[in-house]
Amino acid sequence: MGGSGVQAAVEWLAAVSPDPDACRREWERDPLGVALLPAGRLWDVLILPGELGCRTLDVITRLVGRPGPVLVGFGDARMGFFVPPGTAEHWLGTGVRTVGGGAWIVVPCPDRTSGAVRWLVAPDGAGTLTDASLLELALHEAAAAPAGDAGR
Repeated sequence: MGGSGVQAAVEWLAAVSPDPDACRREWERDPLGVALLPAGRLWDVLILPGELGCRTLDVITRLVGRPGPVLVGFGDARMGFFVPPGTAEHWLGTGVRTVGGGAWIVVPCPDRTSGAVRWLVAPDGAGTLTDASLLELALHEAAAAPAGDAGR
């Protein structure tokens, strides 16, 4: 992502912070740093187990090209898909952790692609999110496919 794309992503993410200026300053001082941001205002996050998340991301990418933001963390054991606000409240799937209104999530600087928590798909700064219905369909396809076969 280019410099202006990173800046737009910083502004988009920081907008949900109780103190957007402090959030931006933290990322500017330490680009490998993270911020704790509230979910539920501009986005919710659905967290999948790592292997299933990778297969799901493969399916989504095949269908739409570029999904909304996707985080990976905890030794690649979990992947977080950014979806429209309100999704977490209505999600019924099992094995998926939801982060919505009233919850907070660790978010790295938008250009961070290495470290304990990093972006697999960085925010585009325009607010693009993964459609929850598309994520559900991709999740079903990925879960039904033998390991390593999703997206083929």
